[in-house]
Amino acid sequence: MQDISDTARWAAVFRARETERKDALFRDPFAEVLAGARGEQITDTLEHAGEHSWAWVMRTYLFDRIITAQVKDGVDLVLNLAAGLDARPYRMALPAGLRWVEVDLPHLNAYKQEILANKKPVCALERISLDLNNVAARRGLFTRLGNQAKRALVLTEGLLIYLTAEENAALAEDLFEQPKFADWLLDLASPSLFAFLQQTTGQHTAGAGAPFQFAPPEGPEFFEPYGWTPVEIRSILQTAVETGRAPEELRGFTASYAEPPQPWRLPIMWSGVCLMERKEPSH
Repeated sequence: MQDISDTARWAAVFRARETERKDALFRDPFAEVLAGARGEQITDTLEHAGEHSWAWVMRTYLFDRIITAQVKDGVDLVLNLAAGLDARPYRMALPAGLRWVEVDLPHLNAYKQEILANKKPVCALERISLDLNNVAARRGLFTRLGNQAKRALVLTEGLLIYLTAEENAALAEDLFEQPKFADWLLDLASPSLFAFLQQTTGQHTAGAGAPFQFAPPEGPEFFEPYGWTPVEIRSILQTAVETGRAPEELRGFTASYAEPPQPWRLPIMWSGVCLMERKEPSH
């Protein structure tokens, strides 16, 4: 793994492998070509890289389901930050009038544009090249999009773990500044899972200049002081059990924490997908 963009190829490999299954939970016919030979090389050569593919699949599956529900509920703009090699505007059943904006680094966008040049998205797709660390530029983008939307859904799939707590707080505040940014879909890991990831795949991402940095003990409640409150929280492992994707050795593991209101506070390896809704900050 050479840089942060390689994590996008890695994720695409798992989507491609799920697509090949007869009982696939989703189908991404573009994932294999987007991952390319390099994506397969990364997955096959990195230690532990392919052991937890079910978790990546569950994250995609949950994002798909919640996005679909939000669009049906009136979202007219989806803003996908650090979109990577996501192909949802091409593969999902979305309204033609939906506006979908992808934001990522220039070289990754160029690669994606080249691969998908002859493919037609199902909705109105705009691809923007921007380094999200450029705070002034991202605020300008948020303002422009916020002025053009009636109700926007923001996606940060697989992004927040690479940011510091301070950077996550600043991003949350910038998103909240736009009244039309009504909902935010994100994924989080618990401190226990974070420690496990650091010992396995974390060494590879850190070597590529993208260390894992964020697993708040408060879970999704971390974002409440910045204007975002959780309205739907789905455990990745519990979803894997429900869909038959959980490894055999983990299938009984959820019984002890399936229902607690705050499982991320327990000393367990928890991860989840969280739908956040705008709410006045608590401070």
